[in-house]
Amino acid sequence: MTSPFSPGTAAARATEDAQMLGHQYEQMMFAMSRRIERAAKDHGDRLQKFWADAADVQRRFAEAHNSGKLGDEAKAYAVDVQQRTALTLDVLRERADQDKAHAEAGTPPVLIYDHEVVLDGKTLPRPTNKMLLRILPPAGVEVKAWKRPYMIVDPRAGHGAGIGGFKSDSQVGVALHDGHPVYFVVFRPQPEPGQTLADVMRSEAAFVAKIRELHPDAPKPIIVGNCQGGWASLILAAMNPDISGPLVVNGAPVAYWSGRLGENPMRYNGGLLGGALPALALADLGNGVFDGAHLVSNFEMLNPGRNYFGKYYDLFVAPEKTRKSFLEFEKWWGGYHFMNEQEIHWIVENLFVGNKLARHEANLEPGRPIDLKAIRSPIIVFASWGDNITPPQQALNWIVDTYADEQEIAIRGQRIIYMVHDKVGHLGIFVSSSIAKKEHAEVTSTMKTIEALRPGLYEMTIDDEVGEGVEARFTVSFHERKLTDILATDENDRTDERDFAAVERFSELGSELYDIWARPLVQSWVTPQVADALVKTHPARVSRSMFGETNPLMKGVAELARKAAAERRPADATNPFLFAEKLWARSVENTLDAMRDLRDAMYEMTFLGIYSSPMMLRLGEKFAFERTRKDPKALRFLPEVQAALLNMDRGGFVEAVIRMLILMADSRATVRRDRLERSARVLGHDEPFASLGGDRRAAIIHEQTLIVEFERERAIESLPRLLPERQDRQRAIEVVEFIAGAVEEMEPATIRLVQGFHMALGLDGLAIPAARQDPLALSQGLRDDLGETPPAPLEAVAGVAPEAVAGPEATEPAPPESAKPRRGRGREAAE
Repeated sequence: MTSPFSPGTAAARATEDAQMLGHQYEQMMFAMSRRIERAAKDHGDRLQKFWADAADVQRRFAEAHNSGKLGDEAKAYAVDVQQRTALTLDVLRERADQDKAHAEAGTPPVLIYDHEVVLDGKTLPRPTNKMLLRILPPAGVEVKAWKRPYMIVDPRAGHGAGIGGFKSDSQVGVALHDGHPVYFVVFRPQPEPGQTLADVMRSEAAFVAKIRELHPDAPKPIIVGNCQGGWASLILAAMNPDISGPLVVNGAPVAYWSGRLGENPMRYNGGLLGGALPALALADLGNGVFDGAHLVSNFEMLNPGRNYFGKYYDLFVAPEKTRKSFLEFEKWWGGYHFMNEQEIHWIVENLFVGNKLARHEANLEPGRPIDLKAIRSPIIVFASWGDNITPPQQALNWIVDTYADEQEIAIRGQRIIYMVHDKVGHLGIFVSSSIAKKEHAEVTSTMKTIEALRPGLYEMTIDDEVGEGVEARFTVSFHERKLTDILATDENDRTDERDFAAVERFSELGSELYDIWARPLVQSWVTPQVADALVKTHPARVSRSMFGETNPLMKGVAELARKAAAERRPADATNPFLFAEKLWARSVENTLDAMRDLRDAMYEMTFLGIYSSPMMLRLGEKFAFERTRKDPKALRFLPEVQAALLNMDRGGFVEAVIRMLILMADSRATVRRDRLERSARVLGHDEPFASLGGDRRAAIIHEQTLIVEFERERAIESLPRLLPERQDRQRAIEVVEFIAGAVEEMEPATIRLVQGFHMALGLDGLAIPAARQDPLALSQGLRDDLGETPPAPLEAVAGVAPEAVAGPEATEPAPPESAKPRRGRGREAAE
């Protein structure tokens, strides 16, 4: 783009301005047409259903009138409504009392599992309000100390902690059932004085170190980050690349400027609400502390029909049945927490408004830039099309913004796997039982094999299910993807993200002006008493506390509810007044949804009308940059690539087998789960691979990946130099064929490649059928050492097809000597 201040460019600028105006018009028309199309279909379908149901209600009233039962139905309905009203008010009263008791108890996490504090962030050199809890397994569940631990990081997004362990079929439940030690990172309501996000990161790093100290025989822990906890986990891994194992990032917004036109109205908040200024002002009004109730209110406004009417009507319909679940969820939803001004300012400035984390501009503290490219752990990203808080673009586009292409991901030894659900909502990603039983269960199981993947970018798909609940197993496959596949989720060229550069500039200007002229005055007005009064009178709290016992109008509600429960007479399910009630409720929610859609359309049109204009684009021009990424052609000259190519002819059996496996994976666009399991079994348990250790094994996989990536033909030609002995050549090819599976299961490209291995190594042609049992395990008696029997053919396991088997524990590390079953070898074992 031409600089707006370059001399002699007036004509060029005028031409550019005309192009910008045309582009602005196209953006606005595209966004509006999409919203109109969606609204027409959605609300059109709803309206048709409404009139059909209205006709049905009219028919029911006519039938009741003609049969002379209308009066009796009206009386029965009146009694039912009176009793349901009393019971519903009593639940709201109980919610208010529950909120009060929960706050007085210090707003503890809403985990349903027993737990104990392992490390308190308050005791660390830089104190924080974070705590590391150990989840105690319930009765009947055995946890093995030598299995890879899990550390789940819940979000500090206004609510309290514990939502990831809120149900038995949850992230916690799935991991526990699989025998993994589980730790949970929670937080107190109030931050420690002076606490910063850098201090929080140090606390979480200390938690990981503590877990590794408690489990010296286990691999590095898996870190699961939910929502805000997702980008916090990425920062933790980027600043401490060597401490953690795989990262699971659920519904975490990282690329905040991304999204689709005609959708995702939350990303426009920064531009329409004043950037970082409201957060600073609200923190000042809180006497240096930001009230999380403000964030919760923002979430509620995304779907007012559901949050302000729908969930209460669901309670009113069946207060006896929904009472428990309603109170359980509301205990978490109303457990508001706080942040220091420094914390919320960093979040808004670097993420919500500035999008600096994805663009490599964020500094956790002076002199400490955050580079997501520094992460060495495998990353699994889970997103959903039904998530209106973190759309898939915000969860995935940071990958595009960080790497030159998918080849660089492989060159740097990184494995990034993403899944995109069709419709689950934001909270459902880490709350829904159905998601926990499927996606989270599969992620937990896949962690045993994920590190056997060659480095690169993959999409993970779950295709079929066998079994139910935590016992379920799934058909899963990994599909190699390119960065263009992620970009395809945008449906546009991301040029609309330039609009947010002007938002960032205005945010910085507004914050500076406020800091100089208004802030001293605001801070001088606010006392601890004023801040406390503002907290207590926040609408989100008042709307809940008004139903408590302190309200004189609620004094007799408990007695009325007891009486209603004792005399309960529900109306008959065929009562026409019940159908009329449901029709009315649906009309209210439909109306609120229509108002929401109209509001969102106006919201987006206002934003595009302001920030897509030529003047705003020019004002934000110096902020509209992307991270400088390497030229893909220059990747060959990276030091690690050159070092790997120099080692092409060096190595032995281990390097040769891993190289052939990588070549096989490179020949297919899809990696089947059963092949990945066999590969992980060999590399994780069989000698000479098992004694390498995880770090050395990963380094060899990385090196061989680079060799295959840049010198594929020479990689095959040099195999004989790695395997000079014919016996080793034969054994290596048997291992490769065992992992590849039967010939009839191979793709033509794989068959040709394996035949090429035979030719290069001077061996006979491809075996038919290929090896069906692990030749290394059988030859070394390794299964006896592990207290296991040799693996049965995969088809025989559980009587299902290989792809449906979730895999044995073979890819976990062997238990320490003290935990192993004592079995003899040779003749003693046979006896």
